[in-house]
Amino acid sequence: MTIKVLLVDDQALLRSAFRVLVDSEPDMRVVGEASDGAQAYELTRAERPDVVLMDIRMPGVDGLAGTRMISEDPELTDVRVVILTTFEVDDYVVQSLRNGASGFLGKGAEPDEMLSAIRIAAAGEALLSPVATKGLIAKFLAQGGSSADGGPGDRGGERLATLTGREREVLILVAGGLSNDEIAEQLAVSPLTVKTHVNRAMAKLRARDRSQLVVIAYESGLVRPRVQ
Repeated sequence: MTIKVLLVDDQALLRSAFRVLVDSEPDMRVVGEASDGAQAYELTRAERPDVVLMDIRMPGVDGLAGTRMISEDPELTDVRVVILTTFEVDDYVVQSLRNGASGFLGKGAEPDEMLSAIRIAAAGEALLSPVATKGLIAKFLAQGGSSADGGPGDRGGERLATLTGREREVLILVAGGLSNDEIAEQLAVSPLTVKTHVNRAMAKLRARDRSQLVVIAYESGLVRPRVQ
């Protein structure tokens, strides 16, 4: 199965480099390029990519708005947005996760890291760099981040009551960056059982993927950030 990728960056040279990298893989192909969030949204509707590599800072409609447009379109629920950033900890990155992005990746990442990130996002099985993403969210929220924008965490806080005790337990472990296998080992259940609990939690909280579960867990107060 070929993974369809959309590249979004205002720098044509960077898009060209990413295209060469992605198209060199037998299981991937670039289906389009965009220079801002509005073009990204239109191309996503037209091409239905599996993964959108989205820069944040672009003239016109930025990646933050583009991510929200994609995530709020009910016809694009299977599309995964991966934010490309030059900053390891950035308020806009957290905001993009709230807006529906599946994770983030540094522009300085090694080629193998980027290709792996695309495959992970397309599979929808796990966070990209779970420890880094968790740490970024925790640091931002510890500094006073809120859900005033009505992001997924704002809605999720009201729905935590719909989770069973086991689903809440699994959610806490997901927010801790654990994989399904690691959670299964800790709870002494099968990975399939964990996956079922994760899927049910996502459905009840209306989360697109695991990264949204992490945001909800922190913003709802179910998991408290540790300030170093």
